[in-house]
Amino acid sequence: MTPVARPEPRVARPLVVAASPHLKGRDSVPTIMWNVVGSLVPIIAAATWFFGPSALFVIGASALGALGTERVLGRSPSSPRSRWGSIADGSAAITGILLGLTLPAGMPLWMAFIGGAFAIGFGKLLFGGIGYNIFNPALLGRAFLMAAFPVATTTWPAAAGAGASWWSLRGDNFALPLLTARATDAITAATPLNLMKFEHKGTALLDLVLGTTGGSLGETAGLLILLCGAYLAWRGFLNWRIPASILATVAAVAALLHSIDAGRYPSASFMLFSGGIMLGAVYMATDPVTAPVTNAGRWVFGVGVGLLVVVIRIWGGLPEGVMYAILLMNALVPFLNRATQPRVFGTRVAREGAP
Repeated sequence: MTPVARPEPRVARPLVVAASPHLKGRDSVPTIMWNVVGSLVPIIAAATWFFGPSALFVIGASALGALGTERVLGRSPSSPRSRWGSIADGSAAITGILLGLTLPAGMPLWMAFIGGAFAIGFGKLLFGGIGYNIFNPALLGRAFLMAAFPVATTTWPAAAGAGASWWSLRGDNFALPLLTARATDAITAATPLNLMKFEHKGTALLDLVLGTTGGSLGETAGLLILLCGAYLAWRGFLNWRIPASILATVAAVAALLHSIDAGRYPSASFMLFSGGIMLGAVYMATDPVTAPVTNAGRWVFGVGVGLLVVVIRIWGGLPEGVMYAILLMNALVPFLNRATQPRVFGTRVAREGAP
């Protein structure tokens, strides 16, 4: 007699109770982060074209400081079994690269490394890791370098073609830590913002658009940065409302002031293509962790950043104001989220004194 196979008893699966949202998108955090890193490659290439190998050295040092600190101190709750740890999600790489793009090409590498380590350690991990930081880590790292090493952070080498060979270093990149830098043959140049603020001299619009001016590594090829940002917006990896509101506010206020006194206030095109406004608007202000979560809040956030940039550039003591504008608005994000929180569907707005 052939034995009859009995079906295995069904084991009831435990009910998993988790917080919303319960729908998972196609794109994970590592997918988004590494797409952002990929979009930065053309900008790094442009910086290397204009500033030679020093650009790669500075960006590499800041990225190494960020990745090293993340690898040693960070934890990855999304992929705890990954042998690469929390650096696998790509967020530390973005922080290190963006920090490097805010620095001059002649920055000593040990300073850039410390800046990357500070950005991750104090700008991200101190708050609890990815998703918990209040301020943009890359800008917080640059603020630290600005306070600790103001001379090195504000010494701007000239771009290639201004009397310097492409292969020559733009400063004492390999200076030993905590020692006085050696004298170098690097050619320095004032940034367009410095020329406008302190010498009241303009810069050709074509040079501003193409990036053939002195400044940080990320102040190159504003059109290229916009194209890379358009790719990220098309993929849904950044919210277009933030850069649009920042750039529109800067352009509108600058155009208004320029119409009042053209000899004193720069034009809208100069304000848009000079300094780090493009890099800050596209890559730093749009950080999903430190930006508002509501569309109304994003518009207010962008307008606030744009106004602060113009105010600091024109009436402040510094020629550039993108870093401080974004950091100040980062501090207001919790209030913007609360003030612009939409009404829950099916409920009424609570009135003061109502039962």
